[in-house]
Amino acid sequence: MTNQQLMDEDLKYIFHPCSQMKDHEKLPLIPIKKGKGSHITDFEDNSYLDCISSWWVNLFGHSNDYINSKIRDQIEELEHVIFAGFTHKPAIDLASRLVKITPKYLDKVFFADNGSSAVEIALKMSFQYFANRGERRTIFVSLQNSYHGETMGALAVSDTGLYKDIYTDILIKTVQAKSPALVSEDEAIEDMKSILKEHRYKISSVIIEPLVQCAGSMKMYNPSYLKRLRTLCDEEGIFLIADEIAVGFGRTGTMFAVDQAGISPDFMCLSKGLTGGYMPLSVVMMTDEIYDAFYCDYNEGRSFLDSHSYTGNTIACAVANAVLDIFEKDNIIEKNLKKIELIRKKTDKFRELENVLEVRQTGMICAIELKGYDTKERIGLKIFQEALKEGVYIRPLGNVIYFMPPYCFTKKEIKQMIDITYLVVQGLLK
Repeated sequence: MTNQQLMDEDLKYIFHPCSQMKDHEKLPLIPIKKGKGSHITDFEDNSYLDCISSWWVNLFGHSNDYINSKIRDQIEELEHVIFAGFTHKPAIDLASRLVKITPKYLDKVFFADNGSSAVEIALKMSFQYFANRGERRTIFVSLQNSYHGETMGALAVSDTGLYKDIYTDILIKTVQAKSPALVSEDEAIEDMKSILKEHRYKISSVIIEPLVQCAGSMKMYNPSYLKRLRTLCDEEGIFLIADEIAVGFGRTGTMFAVDQAGISPDFMCLSKGLTGGYMPLSVVMMTDEIYDAFYCDYNEGRSFLDSHSYTGNTIACAVANAVLDIFEKDNIIEKNLKKIELIRKKTDKFRELENVLEVRQTGMICAIELKGYDTKERIGLKIFQEALKEGVYIRPLGNVIYFMPPYCFTKKEIKQMIDITYLVVQGLLK
């Protein structure tokens, strides 16, 4: 079948995510037939360099031979089993390995199947922890410009109006503090102090995206804020939730973003790169103290009764173990340092363009913010279309172009990604 035939068939039935379907009256959908390494290929053999890791999930390339082999091995033994009352080795192995590589004190693992669910679980646990002690702490604090997912609780602690505003009346009430990515660190800390004081003994947790607010136009901030926030949470006796769903597993240059601040959160939410772009899976890491608050005789009513049908899926856990294998045997974090530096050097030329406001980078995440364009112009859509003609797939966030490539990108592919994008942005000035 041709691309056009598949697109027509798709539009008969499918409502795509994060899309205005009316756009596809003029904007073609791209049916993808296969992927290998850094590239995805459509049904007419057009190849595209996947510069955003297929929504930030793909770490080691499409159809990775090693991960493929581990899926085949697992599927021959056990595809799935209920995770209440049963367990299996892939989950046990994964939990043990995650405890070893995440910050200290995160010694227990709760499984779910997507990032938003992980956030929901952390919020619910933080609330119920205090409820189990007879305290009613109904307020959650997050940062302005934050994004934590699109289920109801995750959306409530987010601050992205485009996704959230229409649902305001039916969301739990939360408080947003100033973001160190938007104001000075001192101002952000003082605002957080004020909020924690105003709502003292009513707050159960503060949730943050460490270092990079990804869906919030890739705004970035310094690790020192995390250290100061950790101290504030300790002083107020409230939990710190690190949403590392997008920034974990090497995206910021360290295995986890909080590593750069040398802190341990009370909860850590992980997903996306956890399975290298293959399978839905998420986990919530927590301390023994939190785990113990729910440990009781069943009839005492302090149990945490959250469940998902595919919790701890065996194939997903096998994939996650394969991902950790690759990190270990291929020394990924150290190897990425050279790629991070190459991205930094190659994107420096964007600073010379009149229509570029800022170039910012944290590890393997790089953002180029444009200026002089009204959001109604949808300049990002034009950039996407022009780059795609040259075989480079990027998906700007409004006026912000970003690169978040798989770690398998070669030097040549990094240069291609940046050089083509530069020509497109430069061409806007003509």
